[in-house]
Amino acid sequence: MMDGQEMNVGGWIRKWGLLRPQKTALLFEDGSFTYRELNRRANQLCHLLLGMGIKKGDRVAVLLHNGHPYLEVLLALSKIGGLFVPLNWRLAGPEIEFILQDSGSQVLIFESEFTGTVAPLRSRPNLSVEAYLAVGDSGPVWAKGYEEGLFASPADEPSLLLPIRDEDPHMIMYTSGTTGVPKGAVLSHRKTFFNVLNAAIYYDLSSQDTVLVSRPLFHSGGLLVQALPALYKGATLILRRRFQSHEFLETIEKHRVTVVEMAGTVYQFILQQCDLTQYDLRSVRCYFTGGERISVAMLKEYSEKGIIISQIFGQTETSTLTYLPYGEAARKMGSVGLPVFHGELKIVDRTGQEVSSGEIGEIVVRGPIVMSGYWKQPGLTVKAIRKGWLHTGDLARKDEEGYIYIVDREKDMYISGGENVYPAEIEKIFFTHPKIFDVAIIGVPDERWGEVGKAIIVLKPGECMDPEEVLEFIRGKIAKYKMPKYVEFVEELPKTSSGKIQKNLLKMRPIGCTSPGPSAGHRINEQTSA
Repeated sequence: MMDGQEMNVGGWIRKWGLLRPQKTALLFEDGSFTYRELNRRANQLCHLLLGMGIKKGDRVAVLLHNGHPYLEVLLALSKIGGLFVPLNWRLAGPEIEFILQDSGSQVLIFESEFTGTVAPLRSRPNLSVEAYLAVGDSGPVWAKGYEEGLFASPADEPSLLLPIRDEDPHMIMYTSGTTGVPKGAVLSHRKTFFNVLNAAIYYDLSSQDTVLVSRPLFHSGGLLVQALPALYKGATLILRRRFQSHEFLETIEKHRVTVVEMAGTVYQFILQQCDLTQYDLRSVRCYFTGGERISVAMLKEYSEKGIIISQIFGQTETSTLTYLPYGEAARKMGSVGLPVFHGELKIVDRTGQEVSSGEIGEIVVRGPIVMSGYWKQPGLTVKAIRKGWLHTGDLARKDEEGYIYIVDREKDMYISGGENVYPAEIEKIFFTHPKIFDVAIIGVPDERWGEVGKAIIVLKPGECMDPEEVLEFIRGKIAKYKMPKYVEFVEELPKTSSGKIQKNLLKMRPIGCTSPGPSAGHRINEQTSA
């Protein structure tokens, strides 16, 4: 078995700093950092944090946009054994306060533009934050300047009193919280290593690759699926604070990006806002997507333009669980592929027995990619991990070749007249309608049938439909008991940072139909790196 140092992210950067010191590790905005420079800055931060009293096992939270400081904090904490607690910068003050309190973070590193969010938290007696580091200009007087602190710190490798083992906690990554209070998934150094190793395998990464980070680094997809695999292989990362749709394509063209992984929503925006023929994308070896429902209609539209997109699938507690081999992406369009190399996956029924091909069951997984548990939640941990298998709550089926197709979340399924209804099956059909941009199907109470379906629809800009037109489109394509009874048009659907629809919020809306008329459209002007 490898020791903790072999699996330690900080160790990878130290070694690349020795082997290829001048190789560009990351490009950020208008600047760049070599592996030697990145390692040097991480070491300076190590000494700064050690001087602030941070030791092995202590928690440090970050409230930052994508950028080199984000990775420097992760690398420094990896080296000294501190726990990295990423915060979603879209959260409101009370939500951030909850995570800081729950994690017991002792230091908060934040971007100066978030001063207005952070300042009120300083007076909260329930928080254990003792020190603040501000990244950027115009930081508050009560926070130490990040660059100032690095400048005053030595750059040699830190010496540690306690060794860092592979099973030691590496980070606490809080779930999106689609229902209830967010839970902190504890991810070990070993888990990070095998997640990264899996990604390096399915991307077929080498040091010659250039990887575009399109998702926020507070998300498992941005950190464990995009950024860290590239750093492990000595490749080059491209980071931006924010992207607009056309900037993704311009960046690919300018920097000869070889590996692209983006949210399905971003791919959709690009189709609507950009002319792909105006960009040279020949450098890209493979395109991937994951993290949310993916429309087969969109995949086909890209395929017709000569771009094949392969799907991956996972969750915070495991990172990537499955991937569709790129060579099979066209033949198996709509599938999320096969289990990752390092990890074991089954589809089981309610008794825990593996189902046959074509049958629907829950995905369970075990192996080194599974979280250690939920932070300070032993009851939830025992409920989620049973007999060594993590129960994901995701429903799926396999075809005769073993390829996996996601059906729905178990909690999203509803029962109408005694029949199971899987919303994703109906949503998939609606996505083929040329006027529909996004859709969610939920179950709502009904006196006669127990529950019936409601379709909540976002139309493309300038389009209009009425409820009857919506229902007519679906009629005959699915069984009658699956037909939605209600239709509502909205401007946008509430989603988590990973792009998952918050159906619990939709279920709180009034049940009935809306009057016919055009949609107000969806917000497509600016996309962040999400």
